[in-house]
Amino acid sequence: MPLFNMPAPASPRDILLAAEAQWIFSEEELSRTPSGLDGMPLDQERENRGKGVNFITQVGIMLKLPQLTLATASVILHRFFMRHSMVDKGGRPGFHYYAVAATSLFLATKVEENCRKMRELVIACCRVAQKNSNLVIDEQSKEYWRWRDTILHNEDILLEAICFDVSLEPPYKTLFSFLDDFGEQNNKKLRNAGWAFLNDSNLTMLCLLFPSRTIAAASLYCAAKQCDVAFPDRKGRAWWEILGVELQEIRRACNYMASVYENSPLKHSENIYSRTPEDGDPLFARTRARGSEPVDSPTPENGQERSDMARAASTDGRPERSGKRPREDGDNADTKPVVTNGDTPSAVSQQHARNGDIDREPKTREEQERKRIKTGDQQVNEGADVVAARPAENGFSAAAAAAAKEKEEDLSEEGEVES
Repeated sequence: MPLFNMPAPASPRDILLAAEAQWIFSEEELSRTPSGLDGMPLDQERENRGKGVNFITQVGIMLKLPQLTLATASVILHRFFMRHSMVDKGGRPGFHYYAVAATSLFLATKVEENCRKMRELVIACCRVAQKNSNLVIDEQSKEYWRWRDTILHNEDILLEAICFDVSLEPPYKTLFSFLDDFGEQNNKKLRNAGWAFLNDSNLTMLCLLFPSRTIAAASLYCAAKQCDVAFPDRKGRAWWEILGVELQEIRRACNYMASVYENSPLKHSENIYSRTPEDGDPLFARTRARGSEPVDSPTPENGQERSDMARAASTDGRPERSGKRPREDGDNADTKPVVTNGDTPSAVSQQHARNGDIDREPKTREEQERKRIKTGDQQVNEGADVVAARPAENGFSAAAAAAAKEKEEDLSEEGEVES
């Protein structure tokens, strides 16, 4: 099936879209989170959220959990802190991001069906929290039971805060479906760049600003710009229109990641998430290859017509010339017998081809003897003619041609030279 006739990647179900829409906020609403209303600066809250996601990542690596499970836990953590605060205020204790991160990961292992034993999860949380990967934890110690009780206690609060909405559409699967649709699933550099964008977006509040499909399209957009890849139009439609995502939303998501990257405390030599004007002309997008749609191969009906047009265009209306020079003796080179063993045809074979009897083979013994005598006569006649026609060089004169003529007269009827 041609690539440009393939349908666009399927959109998530309407139920998932409706459930995801209630967790999409504006940037103004994100500045008025419960923690922000309790007096926590916005930058501090973003940093604490990033630390919670980093805690999820380290524990997940220790437990050998897949990336989809870690991404689900990150989304659950960000949604929880849109309903609860991190600040202790008025006798109401706040929720620590490490405790919420451990509970989110515990719930995500159930949602993604990658369950781990409670003992393994608690020990991994203790080791990551104390920054000691070789820490020995006794199951009867206070540290073990404190983490275990905290996770089990916060699980009910977390489920109530997110309204038991645990059906998520991870952008990782959507990104891979995009790559597969455009035939770039084997482009390792492009795939890794898009995957890294999604990993970095888990540390931010991007999942609260855009749907997962827009985030996947933004990761593809940034990866394509980074790898200098352009996707062809299909029937005059750009690739983002085929995916059902607005280009302005894609660029806004990329600019948000660029602002987070610029404000990161880690120093980098360059910003991999370069800013792009959100109102830029989509006709000149770097990731769009306009006019590069695949073309069907010519059919047998119009193939001859196209070849005639190409021949007329190449000769500018003049009759087509053959690349072979005609022989002066009128013998066309195309009529020579085909040699299959790589050897050049002999003079006898060429003479038989001119006489038209190359395909006739002698059947009886007498015919074979007669053909052998005739072949010997022709060889001698041709050799004498060649020698007589050759100009004298290196001391070779017409005397040699006369000697060859005398040798011809000495031939017997059997075609052998008499001694």
